[in-house]
Amino acid sequence: MLTSILLACAIIGILVGFLSGLLGIGGGLIIVPALAYLLPLLNIPADIVMPLALGTSLCSIVITSSSATFAHHKNRNIPWALTKKFMVAISLGSLLGALIADLMSANVLKNIFAVAVSTLATYMLLSVRIKKVRELPKDISIFIIAFSCGIIASLMGISGAAILIPILTFFGVTVRNAIGVSTTCGSLVATFGTVGYIISGLDATNLPEWSLGYVYLPALLAIVVTSSIFAPLGVRYANKLPVNTLKRIFALFLILVAVKMIFT
Repeated sequence: MLTSILLACAIIGILVGFLSGLLGIGGGLIIVPALAYLLPLLNIPADIVMPLALGTSLCSIVITSSSATFAHHKNRNIPWALTKKFMVAISLGSLLGALIADLMSANVLKNIFAVAVSTLATYMLLSVRIKKVRELPKDISIFIIAFSCGIIASLMGISGAAILIPILTFFGVTVRNAIGVSTTCGSLVATFGTVGYIISGLDATNLPEWSLGYVYLPALLAIVVTSSIFAPLGVRYANKLPVNTLKRIFALFLILVAVKMIFT
């Protein structure tokens, strides 16, 4: 059973890596529900499945987003002056979000993820074209926005790109640069969120073998091996494939996943 699950995680990593580079997402929208389904097959107690899925998801995103960030940097998609304004606040928010998650029940975490992902997927499905309506806000407003994104992303076990990209495009940042900023910040969200989930899970009981806090290392390894290879491939095809069509298909898939999570 463990071998089959690790194989499934490796396949998930291929999809996650490619979509990370192509759409600018960190992969948590796929990894979290997948692990929430797979981990119980290893007889892992239900009360730690969600935090374990969230922590493992964020830890895998550290590597996936780092690979995608390097590729976006080579393609000059990252406006570093703007990115630096988001980095500290989003990191602190993600660390706080992980610590908050430890205080919540698995059922609450599941519902938070399902509702939030449904909202994000609906936005993606409608493909709302937001025109530039205002300039970027002052630095204090950017700090508040980034801090809030970090908390929400950490509670969902995602990089935060699906939240940050619509916000950046609303303030007139080009889609390509918004993806670059979000991918870079996603690496930090994942790093600090992972630290939080490791710390909060150190005193947890009934964790499976080869766990580091709320990070399940076998699943992590299987995901990152393939995702880190396919992330640059996604970046390469970002300007060649019909991204809007892919977003709609992916959004429909996410809505179905979210509905299933709510009712099971």
